[in-house]
Amino acid sequence: MSPSNDYQTLQTEIAELLRNARLSAVRSVNAVMTASYWEVGRRIVESEQKGSRRAAYSEQLLKQLSVDLTAQFGRGFGYTNLTQMRQFYRLWSPDQILQTLSEEFSPRANLPHGANDQAQNSSLVSLTLSQLARAFPLSWSAYVCLLSVESTPARHFYEAQALSGGWSVRQLKRQIDSQFFERSLLSKDKKSMLVRGAKAKPQDHMGLNDIVKDPYVLEFLDLKDEYSESELEQALIHRLEDFLLELGDDFAFVGRQKRLRLDDEWFRVDLVFYHRLLKCLVLIELKLGKFSHADAGQMHMYLNYAKQHWMRDGENPPVGLILCSQKGQAQAHYALEGLSNQVLAARYQTLLPSTEQLTQEL
Repeated sequence: MSPSNDYQTLQTEIAELLRNARLSAVRSVNAVMTASYWEVGRRIVESEQKGSRRAAYSEQLLKQLSVDLTAQFGRGFGYTNLTQMRQFYRLWSPDQILQTLSEEFSPRANLPHGANDQAQNSSLVSLTLSQLARAFPLSWSAYVCLLSVESTPARHFYEAQALSGGWSVRQLKRQIDSQFFERSLLSKDKKSMLVRGAKAKPQDHMGLNDIVKDPYVLEFLDLKDEYSESELEQALIHRLEDFLLELGDDFAFVGRQKRLRLDDEWFRVDLVFYHRLLKCLVLIELKLGKFSHADAGQMHMYLNYAKQHWMRDGENPPVGLILCSQKGQAQAHYALEGLSNQVLAARYQTLLPSTEQLTQEL
């Protein structure tokens, strides 16, 4: 290798090292700040509990603090911000935080579940902010977003999913707004996943039923009352990031209108994805109307072709997903049952289900 190449390699490696170091430093600082906001909330709550007339005292305390802290530290400590920090502490309880940290900082934080508040606070005071920060892996903006989730199980679910899926704050907000937790509960094959928790275990086997939702909510497409299949496909490609988020983790986009020739006729598969965990291609066909047995036959044909010509060494056989606006359970059952290929049909809707619908279903 020439000297110039040696230098270029060295320069590239050092640049990458510094970029990673800066990124790590930013993440570390953000985590410490989030921990400090939780600590601010704890001290506000403790001060409020000492007040003689709690409601009036709390109001005055937050107003005075917002004025003094803003004058000293600038933006980020207004009345609303302090209210969020107080709520942050109340929703992420000391008991929960200590359970998270107990394994790392035993025995100082290794308190039994349900330990009294005085013992919990004593243990928390002994932790540095850097240690406390380990309990808050998401950004402060993400936790502010989670404050809007009233249900504790739902909030824990979104927190775990955001962490495991690497969701941005915008993605997290979209999942909350689209009632992802409630819709997951309604899908028969998602219940066991919610019970298992967000962290997959090696023994947890996932199949096509585990990764397919029913229905898919595509409200982000902003489609009018009447549209064609090509317009639906174009809208999905245009909002591909949102569609991937709705599909779920581990999907990677491969292509659209994938062509195959049979005899003297050309066919096209609407969308093709790859699923990293299942290690196989996922063929998706879009249907505006109701699912029919002919759709199952067409997908079965596509999968046979893909298995022979598109499948690579080390991959599992491709699977098919038919997205339709309506699905008759009986016809879907008899059309899809017993096929040598894995084919599922799922509904899509371009409007979110109402709270009344979700409540009735749950």
